[in-house]
Order: sequence, then C-alpha cells, then structure tokens
Amino acid sequence: MTQHPSPGTGDLHNDAPPRAVVLSADRLVKRFGSLRALDTVSFHVRDGEAVGVVGPNGAGKTTLFAALAGTFPVNEGRISFGGQAITHASAETRNALGLARTYQVPRPFLGMTVFENVLVAAQAGGGAGQAEARDLAADVLARTGLMPLANVPAAATGLLDRKRLEVARAIATRPRVILLDEIGGGLTEAELVKLIALIDSLKAAGLTIVWIEHILHALLKVVTRLVCMAEGRVLAEGDPQEVMKDPSVRRAYLGSDPE
Repeated sequence: MTQHPSPGTGDLHNDAPPRAVVLSADRLVKRFGSLRALDTVSFHVRDGEAVGVVGPNGAGKTTLFAALAGTFPVNEGRISFGGQAITHASAETRNALGLARTYQVPRPFLGMTVFENVLVAAQAGGGAGQAEARDLAADVLARTGLMPLANVPAAATGLLDRKRLEVARAIATRPRVILLDEIGGGLTEAELVKLIALIDSLKAAGLTIVWIEHILHALLKVVTRLVCMAEGRVLAEGDPQEVMKDPSVRRAYLGSDPE
C-alpha cells in the first residue's frame, strides 16, 4: 500500500480557490426494516476541513459514519472518496484508500501494550513494513501524548488514554480523512481540554476531520463547518454559529418552537 500524503496546510484566503472535495455522499438511503435511518442524505467534505456533525439521539449520525466507512451497505445513493466511487467497496478497501474512523467505545486489543496496538494498525491498516511500522508507531505515540504509556497494557489505561489510543490507531493507518465518533463522551472538562488540543493539532497538520459530538462547546472549538441531522435527514449546514441559531435546528434539540 502507498502512503497517503497529508493535504496542504497553507492559510485559506478569501480569494483562494476552494479545496477539492475528498469525501462525498449523494442521496444516501439506509433502511432497517421500515425505518429509514438515512433518508436521502447528501454530504461532502473538502481536503483539510474540520466538519462537525450534530443532532439529537436517533438522528442518523452514527449510521452515516457506518455507511461512509463501509460498515453498513446503503440501500440507495452513491459514496465517493478522492473522486473514486466506493459505494460498494469494503471497509478494508476504504481504509486502504485513506478513510479511517474511531468508535464511541474504544476498541483496543486489551492484551497488547499501547505500542503494540499502534504497531498493528501501522502494519495492517497503514501498509508499513516492520521497521517502518515501528518508526511510524513511535511517531504517532509522540503526537498523541501516549509515549510514556508505550509499554503499558491497553487494559490498564484510563478512559482519556483509551480515547487517545483510539485516535492513535486510526492515524497510524495514515488516513487522508478521519471520522471521529463521539470521541469526547465520558471525559471530564480537564480531559476534554487535552483531547481538543490533540484534535486541533491533527487539524493543524492538515488531516481532514469529520467529528460527531454531543459536547457542543468542545466541537465548536475545532470545526469550521457544522452539519445538523434529525430523523435521518440533513436539517442545516454551514457556519457553526449560524447553524446553531437555525430555528429548525433548535426545534430538533428542544422539541418545540424556540421563542
């Protein structure tokens, strides 16, 4: 497998041409029996963007991630990555192309050390040879603040470090886009500050980020565009502050017309 280069990190100016769309979904439908978990959802992300996805429970956010990552096949619609159709591609193929995701509940190999977890990701997901994988794993541990825990079994780590390890394993696959699913859940405010700093550093390095999060103040410190979903549909998208002022978004959260 080839290494996925990071997109450029130059400053964006008002007169700069828009960056290329790297991930797009067109009119996705996902049914579970009679339930439409995704109802003609269209969605796109440009290189270097940090996009937040919000919405009440049951909005379809995690189903969208599962569809994008290849966990759930969609019933209708088209998904493209880097200009290539991936609608019917396996999750492994999508990962090899540079699309990585994390999960709400971290999924480390508990019997392995932190270093071994990242090493496996670098080899199996990142396509690195043994020597290269060791260097890559060490670099990832340094970037995520996990180097002091390199030889600690994953089973012995706390929640914040497991969240960091979930991110570390994803970026060890050398992704172009990372999907972060509720990565802030369960953390204290002090821990959230550290996690936000980590995600912000990935954004600064040029990694394209799509982040589902219920903790809005954490999300809004990082993302530059916000998408709000409800009942399997996209309600609004755009500037984060403007989206959160949208009456339809407020109704979705509050359950009634805002005053």
